[in-house]
Amino acid sequence: MKDFRNKVAAITGAGSGMGRELALELARRGAHLAVSDIDVDKLEETASMARAHGVTVTAARLDVADRAAVIAWADAVAAEHGKVNLVFNNAGVALAATVEGMRYEDFEWLMNINFWGVVYGTKAFLPHLRAAGEGHIVNISSVFGLVGIPSQSAYNASKFAVRGFTESLRMELDILRCGVSATSIHPGGIKTNIARAARSDPSIRALGLDPGAATADFEKAFRTTAADAAKAILRAVERDARRAMIGTDAFAIDAMVRVLPAAYQTLVSRATKRLS
Repeated sequence: MKDFRNKVAAITGAGSGMGRELALELARRGAHLAVSDIDVDKLEETASMARAHGVTVTAARLDVADRAAVIAWADAVAAEHGKVNLVFNNAGVALAATVEGMRYEDFEWLMNINFWGVVYGTKAFLPHLRAAGEGHIVNISSVFGLVGIPSQSAYNASKFAVRGFTESLRMELDILRCGVSATSIHPGGIKTNIARAARSDPSIRALGLDPGAATADFEKAFRTTAADAAKAILRAVERDARRAMIGTDAFAIDAMVRVLPAAYQTLVSRATKRLS
């Protein structure tokens, strides 16, 4: 897909961060939008900003962990806009906890949003993309879908799962030649509110990490703005990339894992000890 003008894009988690910037960048390029988020106030801000570019924007409160709600939203978007060409499964949350200390409830909360939300969004919209004859599914994984990190086992599990799911989907779409494609996106540290909104479990103290300071420590490494990330994601769609690293840190981590596929764990463990 080389041109976004008059295409219809559906975006989850559009109330802030990369979701908002994707909406605004697509609106600048003439795409019509269906945006969703669980935070209605922030979502309406995004919708208002996007409408200023003269495109049609519909907005809906959506919990991506609710399968029936996602399916209903996908059908509503297709009915309201007449077609759907692009889907950005962007909504996500974070959790810092050790494997031993993590509550099952927190693990399920994260997986329901980060993984099942992507599955629901993909399956709900795929028939509409195929009906349009031209479409692209963009699933947001992470560099943590490439590398394991102490205290991030749940987040790692969800993002590794999104990566595997999307890569398998992409190959199926290639075989089917149905006019629809898919890309797995791997952002590094992006300046959004996901870290500040993360849940932090006291169990990480066993690793020498302070639950109260963990967010600030992660944010120190964030380099890429959400606006720059959105532009890089759309470039990946234009290139029909199978996988896209977002940010210089993402490229560095990807290189580390390729060169040291097992030994990187020792390096990360040492870095975590130094951080503590």
